[in-house]
Amino acid sequence: MAGSQKDCFGVLDKVFPMEKEGLREIVPGCFDCPHKKACLQAALDTKEGLAFRGEVLDRTPAGGLAGRLKRWSDKKQLSRLMHQKETKRK
Repeated sequence: MAGSQKDCFGVLDKVFPMEKEGLREIVPGCFDCPHKKACLQAALDTKEGLAFRGEVLDRTPAGGLAGRLKRWSDKKQLSRLMHQKETKRK
């Protein structure tokens, strides 16, 4: 699969760009791509994708104590993943 990937593979701003309304949308050309699922997963696993996932968590209402604890846990996990990505780059 690596040899047949396009140069946009896993690039958040190319496959899931921010639109005028401030929301991200999948590029229409991606719907027919056989690698769309792996590509979007790879994009969300980048530093930019992890930051986006954190933003989504911030906007999501947390219902009750259990919801707030889950959101805190999810944000902590994203923070760890971002830190791992930073240490790998160095």
